[in-house]
Amino acid sequence: MAKEKTKKLGNPFVFKGYEGPEYFCDRTEETEMLVSSLQSGMNITLISPRKIGKTGLIKHVFHQISQKNKDAVCLYVDIYSTQSKHEFVSLFCQSFVEEVIEREKSLFTKALDRFRGWRPTVTVDPMTGALQVSVSIEQQHTDNTLKSIFDYIEHLNKDVYIAIDEFQQVADYAEKGTEALLRSYIQFSHARFIFAGSKQHLMSEMFLSPKRPFYNSTQIVNLNPLHEKVYFSFARSFFEKRKGGLSEEAFHSLYNLFDGVTWNIQMVLHRLYDTYTTVENEQQVLIATDTVIKLMSVNFEAMQPLLTPAQTDLLKAIAKSEPVAQPLNGDFIKRYDLPSPSTIKSALETLQNKELVYRTDKGYIIYDRFFSLWLKRTFGPY
Repeated sequence: MAKEKTKKLGNPFVFKGYEGPEYFCDRTEETEMLVSSLQSGMNITLISPRKIGKTGLIKHVFHQISQKNKDAVCLYVDIYSTQSKHEFVSLFCQSFVEEVIEREKSLFTKALDRFRGWRPTVTVDPMTGALQVSVSIEQQHTDNTLKSIFDYIEHLNKDVYIAIDEFQQVADYAEKGTEALLRSYIQFSHARFIFAGSKQHLMSEMFLSPKRPFYNSTQIVNLNPLHEKVYFSFARSFFEKRKGGLSEEAFHSLYNLFDGVTWNIQMVLHRLYDTYTTVENEQQVLIATDTVIKLMSVNFEAMQPLLTPAQTDLLKAIAKSEPVAQPLNGDFIKRYDLPSPSTIKSALETLQNKELVYRTDKGYIIYDRFFSLWLKRTFGPY
């Protein structure tokens, strides 16, 4: 786990990474429960839509564990970008080695002796003198390297906690035995694991289906948006510390605009904090939101050529009517002059796979709330 940051931030509304407990909002119950479960020997499956704050929560939990146990090894690995077992093992190994180097050079030397089938390149940062390592693993040594990592964990005389984010990616690897292979090591490991994921249906299938290797092997935790009143108190405190203010009316409009999604709210709060000493009304919130959307519009425009006409039309229609309970309904298709139900069904599946559309209990919505507002503003009523 990265070293604790002590520097005060110029803007306290963090929307990327974890900057310490001072800038982390609430999640007191979730944190206590996760820390207690992990320390008592339970593995955790943490499920939530993206941008709700699960990564921040994981790093906050690891911070709490590290505060109580300085020798604990806390490793966070995001495998969202991986497409195969080989890429997974390479990233896992790279992340583990970086953590070991940061903690203690002697541990790295032991790792060099133990890991086989991988070629480390060691350099020294000329500015800081810190070791930097890149790891290259030969394809044929993938399984042996994975075994070496778990063997190394078992020989460490330390408590080890490992979080694998976007764990549902494993289910899409061409190597169909990856889940079973990981389970065979994890079930006998003294390390405790958090398996985090944003695709609820895939994560539920992986951990709740009797046919899958990880069935009934973890404690399932679903993460919901922060409570509005708690979040408001947290946000207001930063404005008040500099003799400003944040009205409940303004925050309520912001919270509702983004359905409580932490990342979007933090982005706008960051802009508001830079722009105003006191935020009193919804108009200020909308101005700040428009500014953020304009900055992101280039990305949204670049996305259009990558979509088919049917996918684009469906995105526009969902944005105008979200949540959409039945996008294949004839009335919905007729209202927005969409193609046939079969074409829309195919487009919907693709948009879900691309994580542009997300299914909630109330219906389908645009996953990125900024993108949703951009679509409304560009192609219909704001």
